[in-house]
Amino acid sequence: QVQLVESGGGLVQPGGSLRLSCAASGRISFIYRMAWYRQTSGKQRELVATITSGGGTDIADSVKDRFTISRDKAKNTVYLQMNSLKAEDTAVYYCNADVRDTLYVRNDYWGQGTQVTVSS
Repeated sequence: QVQLVESGGGLVQPGGSLRLSCAASGRISFIYRMAWYRQTSGKQRELVATITSGGGTDIADSVKDRFTISRDKAKNTVYLQMNSLKAEDTAVYYCNADVRDTLYVRNDYWGQGTQVTVSS
């Protein structure tokens, strides 16, 4: 099994910054891609940012100039640096990973989510 554990969410004022972390652990053979999604009540989960095993990144247009995704491959950890936060960034942020486990089975895994609230 593979587990994803997020951290770093919380309450921040508009214009502030937060850094989310997501650590993958368990029977990991290879991680193809890690990503961050977000979801607000009543809406579909939205892809925010992705990073591949080769380091290629893709950021949603809505946050492109403010959010950055990075990864520490040695620690199987992905980060989302969020700057100039706005009220509309308020959501539950989920980590996602496309993983091949030690039995060479490939699956998609999700973290439990971390709440980010942007409010004065």
